[in-house]
Amino acid sequence: MREADKFSVPKTFLLGCGFMGVSVIWSMYNAYVPVFLEKSFHLDTVAIGVVMTIDNIFAIVLLPFLGALSDRTRSPLGRRRPYILVGSILAAVFFVMIPSASAAQKLGLMMLFIVAMNLSMALFRTPVITLMPDITPSRYRSQANGIINLMGGLGSLLVFFGGKPLYDRSPSLVFLVGGLAMLGLNLIVVFLIREPVLDPVTADKKAAAMGDAFRELLANMKDVVKGEKSLLAILLAIFCWFVGYNAIETFFTLYAENYLKIGASTGTLILGAFSVTFMLTAVVAGLVASRFGRRRTIRVGLGVVLVVMLSSLFLKSFWPLVAVFLIGGFGWALVNVNSLPMVVDMTTPEKLGGYTGLYYFFSQAANIVSPPVAGALIDAFGYQSLMIYAAVLFLASILIVSLVRRGEAAPAS
Repeated sequence: MREADKFSVPKTFLLGCGFMGVSVIWSMYNAYVPVFLEKSFHLDTVAIGVVMTIDNIFAIVLLPFLGALSDRTRSPLGRRRPYILVGSILAAVFFVMIPSASAAQKLGLMMLFIVAMNLSMALFRTPVITLMPDITPSRYRSQANGIINLMGGLGSLLVFFGGKPLYDRSPSLVFLVGGLAMLGLNLIVVFLIREPVLDPVTADKKAAAMGDAFRELLANMKDVVKGEKSLLAILLAIFCWFVGYNAIETFFTLYAENYLKIGASTGTLILGAFSVTFMLTAVVAGLVASRFGRRRTIRVGLGVVLVVMLSSLFLKSFWPLVAVFLIGGFGWALVNVNSLPMVVDMTTPEKLGGYTGLYYFFSQAANIVSPPVAGALIDAFGYQSLMIYAAVLFLASILIVSLVRRGEAAPAS
């Protein structure tokens, strides 16, 4: 078997260290930065919400461009690793500084560190994920993405269970440990993962200027609008299901308190059941797709989550809700693990970074659109509209995925 056709499970776990590091940072950031903004600066929830969408804004603006730029980068470290090295170092530095600005109650300095940290994370977010299809043959990409999602879930669990005792000792300590952990995990990727050698025609291309990368980005967007419709269909489906998922993620604790009458903290436990099942079944979801096909697997997963959303309208006690959300986590794994492989298998190796950027553009745009729309519906029709809203989005996703004709794993050569 040629080197390019091999799938290495140990190498994929090493690559998953990068995604674990990203998950550690974002889990800490989302857990503690809103607390700093409220306690140190007395910002209202609207202002806090605006600050917490900075990462999504950077994502839709920068990630497609940076993916295209990395496609055209030539360096001794390869196409992706220079961005991972520089971005992770800068992100760690700015992340560690956030608690000191909070303690000093200097809002301008706090915002400077937050913006710089988000910009630094955007610098390497697409390249670190693009390494997966770079080093993984098409037919193994769902399995590899399952391993990477498992590693990301482990990173979040480390924060949930290990962050509290560190935070109780000192907020600066938990950010220091998180920043160093992220940096160390990404250095593992930089120094232990070797990028594949490009074919001679591709390798002869000169390193690109910013304008070249921008032109490639425009070409990728043209593929979405004017190319074969499978790419547009899968990206629209991704947008729809992330709009539905983000609404649940954002408002479920309030739904639990105001509609289910079981308390916000109990609602968090129910969401936790969903997340744990997703993490534990991520690898299985990749194996299922390798057996039955990615499109069929995604549609089944969407159907499972749709049933869970509708069931939640009628179940109002803790254990039945935990049971259906445990099932829902597996359905979400079937969807989420196999969507990125579908997108990147619609292009060539030379454009993997750009297409990974397209995936993040549509998924992160959903995170910006969903909260205000879902919030407006809740204000107008009550909390019961939350699950109906999410169910409609998942149903729309099922219908749109039925239009996809490409993106399955390539057969063995």
